[in-house]
Amino acid sequence: MELPHSQSVSSPAAAAVSETFLSVQGEGKRTGVPSWFIRFSGCNLRCRWCDTPYASWQPEGDSRTLDALLDEARQVRAKGYPDVVITGGEPLLFAITEPLSAALRAMGFTITFETAGTVDRPVTCDLMSISPKLASSTPTSDPRDPAGTWARRHEERRLNLATLQALISRYPGHQLKFVATTPADLAEIEGILAQLRGWKNEDVLLMPEGTSPPTADHKAWVFQACLSRGWRYCARLHIELFGNKRGT
Repeated sequence: MELPHSQSVSSPAAAAVSETFLSVQGEGKRTGVPSWFIRFSGCNLRCRWCDTPYASWQPEGDSRTLDALLDEARQVRAKGYPDVVITGGEPLLFAITEPLSAALRAMGFTITFETAGTVDRPVTCDLMSISPKLASSTPTSDPRDPAGTWARRHEERRLNLATLQALISRYPGHQLKFVATTPADLAEIEGILAQLRGWKNEDVLLMPEGTSPPTADHKAWVFQACLSRGWRYCARLHIELFGNKRGT
């Protein structure tokens, strides 16, 4: 399924959703909070290490209407869950997220969006969790992309400083979550941050890359990088609790 690099790939009334589920937030400032997840299916990027390929490399899911999602939301609120995480794929590609997030706020949900920060859409949001993609995310020589088509597209699209700045400026509740593969990533992260304004050190989170718990060495250098810069170390609670398992 090819998705255009645009700001709307669906109507405001329906979109492809790969899964909805109840779990705990595994990453970022709200780690450990019981949450309802809505995972939209479709992405304008193809990270080589993507841990949800069923929403990007091979998008799966059924078309869900706004009304159907809101019906499920009412059931979730009735069970006592006040937090919702809208994720993907890239959820900000989908026009439905605007009326959906507004309606969820009216129901009393606290709303987190998880985005790569390449698409700007005026949604209703309490925490905009932005994960800018570094050069190490580009799927160079990936067997899923034998012609290199997605590697070129990904490299062209993965970083949009104007959009990153717009999201940071619009949403006072934000975090910048970087996936750290090797220490060589640190210079690129610092270069990106130097071109952005309106963030604080406490908004920057560094997360070891991987779909399994990181090694002691990987955790050590990420921790030291955070300690020396005043950034936050970002664990992956869902990986520790469940492993790399869908629906968690």
